[in-house]
This record gives sequence, structure tokens and C-alpha cells, in this order.
Amino acid sequence: MIDLVFMDSKSRSIAKAVSYRAFGSLSTGVIFYFLSGDWKLSAGAGLADSVVKLGLYFLHERAWNHINFGRQKPPEYEI
Repeated sequence: MIDLVFMDSKSRSIAKAVSYRAFGSLSTGVIFYFLSGDWKLSAGAGLADSVVKLGLYFLHERAWNHINFGRQKPPEYEI
């Protein structure tokens, strides 16, 4: 069984995914602009990158909540 103490909430996972993708998509757009010189094309590439990878990151994050690898067990008792 999964210990809920270590599990992030869905809203926390979403917030982490959105902030991560904002930086990633910005860098994709800037790189794409330097390669193409077209702001519209760069914005489209950044937006597409964001949508696809945001969904993938969320699924990845939720899947890892079900894997106990690397987690420490909480003490059986506390004083």
C-alpha cells in the first residue's frame, strides 16, 4: 500500500508541471526563433511543446507517486 504522507496532491503536481513547462516552452520558443527567425512559428512551437509535455509530465509525476523506490519509511512511532 502507498503511504499517503509522501504523495503529492494532484493540484501540487499540476502546479509543478505548469511552472516547469513555462520555462521549458519559453526556451523552446527562443531556440526555435533563432533557428527560424519567425516569431509566429516560434510561438506555435512553444505552445505545442507546452501542451504535449505538460500532459506527459503530469502522467509521469502521478506514476512516480506509486513507486516506493528511494523513499524512506516514516518511523513506526513518534515521541
